[in-house]
Amino acid sequence: MALSGLDIYKLLPKTNCKVCGFATCLAFAMALAQKKASLDKCPYVTAQARDALETAAQPPIKLVTIGTGDERIEIGNETVMYRHEQKFYHPAAIGFLVEDALSQEGIDAFVSSVNKLEFERVGQKIAASLICIRNSSNDAGTFASAVKRVAGGTKLAIALDSKNAAAMRDAAKVIKDRRPLIICADPKVAAEFAGIAKENNAPMAVTCSNLDEAVQLTDMVKKSGVDEIMIDLNMGGLSKRIQNFTFARRAALKKNIRALGYPILAFTAEKNPALELAEAVSYVLKYAGIVIMKNVSRDFVFPLLVARQDIYQDPQKPVQVEPKIYEIGKVTKNSPVAVTTNFSITYFTVAGEIESSKVPTYIICCDSEGMSVLTAWAAEKFTAEIIAETLKKSGIEAIVAHKKVIIPGYVSVLSGKLEEVSGWSVFVGPREASGISNYLRNWK
Repeated sequence: MALSGLDIYKLLPKTNCKVCGFATCLAFAMALAQKKASLDKCPYVTAQARDALETAAQPPIKLVTIGTGDERIEIGNETVMYRHEQKFYHPAAIGFLVEDALSQEGIDAFVSSVNKLEFERVGQKIAASLICIRNSSNDAGTFASAVKRVAGGTKLAIALDSKNAAAMRDAAKVIKDRRPLIICADPKVAAEFAGIAKENNAPMAVTCSNLDEAVQLTDMVKKSGVDEIMIDLNMGGLSKRIQNFTFARRAALKKNIRALGYPILAFTAEKNPALELAEAVSYVLKYAGIVIMKNVSRDFVFPLLVARQDIYQDPQKPVQVEPKIYEIGKVTKNSPVAVTTNFSITYFTVAGEIESSKVPTYIICCDSEGMSVLTAWAAEKFTAEIIAETLKKSGIEAIVAHKKVIIPGYVSVLSGKLEEVSGWSVFVGPREASGISNYLRNWK
């Protein structure tokens, strides 16, 4: 649990020597609490105090990295229970399970399907993160062969799931340079798996039947020399799992129970695709660091990725597009000019409707700090003066052969003032985006 400024002050030498650059030790302590200063600035802090402060400064949820390069996954390091308190930092990884008993053709087809699970939404790329190979055959050779085949077909991060220590040791060697997640599916062999994870400098996940067992296993694995650990709380149905995921998160954040301060791994259990989707979304919303599912249908994966994107978006920082001129279609000097805000959902909704109208159009996005039209207008971030200044600075006057601009119907009240301050003829568009296509088709 993070220490307050006063808690930190009690551990400092209280000399007010100013070597740290602050007038008093209390001021330095307050800066440390706000992460605005480094403890290294104090040359007189005792070793005991330094250890206490550095331990307290560690994040309550351990950061775990799986994979290497651009496709690596970072999970954990979270500091709050609820998104609105601050934000969630590392999006849950979405993985897909393949059995090693599948034929080579089946494995290739599965990997190809997962590789194609990539989408674009509101200007951001959302995609699958990981492939998990399960040693369902319980054969070392079959497992190693399947792992090699999957690794050769994808750049995504990889997880290895087995109860067989010998099979895991051989498979881990095959992709040691990929830094896979070692999943120990049987708590009885956790010690052997910890040795394998340490040998390969890989993170490890322990499967637990209850929270007490999770505490014991993570403590044992950490003492074995593996620092990056995940917890697979494989117990009960959906409701029971959600309760335990929440309890583990709260114990780490509020009670500073370090043995539960690790990201959570969750496998879906539902066989029905629709129910599996609902289960996977529930895990994303309730603290899973990795969710591994079986269904690779794009129709079911896309909603899951959207849910993840939304929950891990900073609530204090709306998704924005760059304030500038956007060309939709093959525009000409006579094409219509429409203005809107730079809230990404607003822009992409408007752009989609313009595309469907088949009328090439210029869209000018005003810098509204990522607010929607009505919100920006109410906050005085989308005013006649701001729109006029944007029209002027964008250079649109030198691009089109007319001075006609379309504004959203919800801010029709701005039309008179905008004509006055900009010199443009203002046309009031529809209130709802769904009316844009018909409006543009009748544009003259």
